[in-house]
Amino acid sequence: MCRQPNRKRTFLVTDTPNAASVALIRNDKVLLIKRAYAPYQHLWTLPGGRAELGETIEDCAAREVAEELSIQVRNLRPVLVQSLGRDAEYRLAVFASFDFSGTIRPSHEISDHKWMSRDALPALRTTSRLDDVLAKAFAVLGQS
Repeated sequence: MCRQPNRKRTFLVTDTPNAASVALIRNDKVLLIKRAYAPYQHLWTLPGGRAELGETIEDCAAREVAEELSIQVRNLRPVLVQSLGRDAEYRLAVFASFDFSGTIRPSHEISDHKWMSRDALPALRTTSRLDDVLAKAFAVLGQS
């Protein structure tokens, strides 16, 4: 019997995003969520998650916001795409929007949520580079 040598698992990294998040902005504040489960358990971040097979990244962003917060988001504006995870296995597309409706009802995935100003971020345990992401999101929507 021929044995294969142990090989390190590798991930195919492409430019195509496979996850999305959304900066929901209202009155110079952004809606942040605190994750209840891994990945990023107990950290403050933007709502979002992984794309499903055959789903556009914009549809993924809108679906994840609806699933996590029970609100509908429209007119998504692209902000950036960043690599996340071990070996950059995730390519997260970040969007921003002022246009959303509904009553926030967090899912079991969310342990807390808050409307926060950007200057309050240093007091929170957030996901990596969230301050930079939010600066770009506010800029895309014409706020400094």
